Amino acid sequence: MKIDMHGQRALVCGASRGIGRATAIGLAEAGAEIIAAARDEQRLRELVAALPGSPERRHIPLAVDFGDGEALREALSDAVGGGPIQVVVNNSGGPPAGPACDAAPEDFESAFRQHLVADQMILQALVPGMKEAGYGRIVNIISTSVKEPIPGLGVSNTIRGAVASWAKTLARELGPFGITVNNVLPGFTATERLDYIFRQRAEVAGQSYEAIRDQALALVPAGRFAAPEEIAAAIVFLASPAAAYINGVNLPVDGGRTGSL
Repeated sequence: MKIDMHGQRALVCGASRGIGRATAIGLAEAGAEIIAAARDEQRLRELVAALPGSPERRHIPLAVDFGDGEALREALSDAVGGGPIQVVVNNSGGPPAGPACDAAPEDFESAFRQHLVADQMILQALVPGMKEAGYGRIVNIISTSVKEPIPGLGVSNTIRGAVASWAKTLARELGPFGITVNNVLPGFTATERLDYIFRQRAEVAGQSYEAIRDQALALVPAGRFAAPEEIAAAIVFLASPAAAYINGVNLPVDGGRTGSL
């Protein structure tokens, strides 16, 4: 099956590294014009310069802090001013690790703003254009923790669950307009975020990084961690016209690690 997304504009959040970067590349390879958003402007410019595309496709870096509501509003206004956006990939760095009972209330508030509130602002900026076109794809990159909470990620487990419920609600509200809303749940993926989690767990447990890594690897039936491109492949499919009848799902891409259905 060939995925053709020529003529579509896609806003990819968290595009400067990891899964977001791989997704921006995958969508560009499928023909989409990319608006690559993240805080690190230098990385975004390097990514945009390397994206595939013909001269008529103009990829754009969009440096913005998703925790800053006013800055995000201005950035979204600029992005929408460049033309309709048919695809949005919501993706933002996870909250700091640690038990839920040790997290300060402010930690939950900050994560809620950075994830769900920012996602809602993006939604309200882009959905009018999607409704007018009768077509839209919203894909949220969250976590397998929405099915099985992950030990040591208390704030993340809580906020990811909120985003999953938000998305399921939207899938019913927006489905009649040709807009789908789905969640991709990455398992252990070889990114800077996974490296950070393993190093923090090793410090808390008084074990080596290698021991923590091997313990995690033993939980994956596939016997390896995912490459970011493997997660991106699922996201690109859900963002494409081929996935028109998939709406409101939580899709684990985890090598079989998640034990629940």
